[in-house]
Amino acid sequence: MKSLLKHTALAAIVGLSTPAMASLAYVSNEKDNTLSIIDTETQEVVETIDVGQRPRGILLSKDHTKLYICASDDDTVQVLDLATRKIVDTLPSGEDPEQFSLHPNNKHLYIANEDDAIVTVVDVDTKDVLAQIDVGIEPEGMAVSPNGKWAVNTSETTSMLHWINTETFEIEKNIVVGQRPRHVEFSKDSKIAWASAEIGGTVHIIDVDNLEQIHEMSFKVPGVNQDRVQPVGIELTSDGKYAFVALGPSNHVAVVDAQTYEVLDYLLVGSRVWQLDLDKDEKHLYTTNGVSGDVSVIDVEDLKVIKSIKVGRYPWGVVIDPSS
Repeated sequence: MKSLLKHTALAAIVGLSTPAMASLAYVSNEKDNTLSIIDTETQEVVETIDVGQRPRGILLSKDHTKLYICASDDDTVQVLDLATRKIVDTLPSGEDPEQFSLHPNNKHLYIANEDDAIVTVVDVDTKDVLAQIDVGIEPEGMAVSPNGKWAVNTSETTSMLHWINTETFEIEKNIVVGQRPRHVEFSKDSKIAWASAEIGGTVHIIDVDNLEQIHEMSFKVPGVNQDRVQPVGIELTSDGKYAFVALGPSNHVAVVDAQTYEVLDYLLVGSRVWQLDLDKDEKHLYTTNGVSGDVSVIDVEDLKVIKSIKVGRYPWGVVIDPSS
């Protein structure tokens, strides 16, 4: 710390810019009840934090001061203060929260409650439950569009996407997709939604203006049995060039042309790849590999896996703080 302060003071005197600080990646380890914190510059774990039971979904507040954690077996959402790295609060969540999504207003948290077949909407400031919305059986995936208009929930057993109006908290449309939908990702302009169907082995592309499917993708990983190709997490680059799809126990990430929907490549990562996130410059993609207990780092420009980082047991979610 002294050397950094000395460098900063010297830079101020001579008019030099200080070196950029690396981002931090947070990884939920569902079997260890911990979070691993990775320095994205050194690509090493710098700290491990104890959290609630079976942490799965994690996400940042819009001002990047808090990390929300689905502690599924504690039936709660925990609030981690990023400055102190301490759990400072809990939010009502309904039973078995697995995934959630925060509205752009930084207040309304939409939580999928798998055991209750509902979506719970919580005001993160007041801790009031604003709505509980009946959805299909085993809701899991949850996404809010960047423009704040739609919240979308995936129900695994019902094989549906439930489109919730964020002003009325009512479902306006249900779209049938492949078996066991797990995740939804919106394009940055809110015009396209990508939804993965794990058992169906498909990804469904939805035109948001019309709420209609416009394309369905499937995947064939060379040398891998088709029943092991199970799409889950999806990550889109902000320039609209690539979609990355985690293909579960096939141990591969599909690289997709986000305009033509053509599969460009399959990248071998760790065992049972689950979720993924891009760093703040979108130069590297980080994937959580549950069975092998590690995080793979993919160079986005070269489309190559360049590093494997050991974390806790059964890493599930990953989110990178762009302000750190």
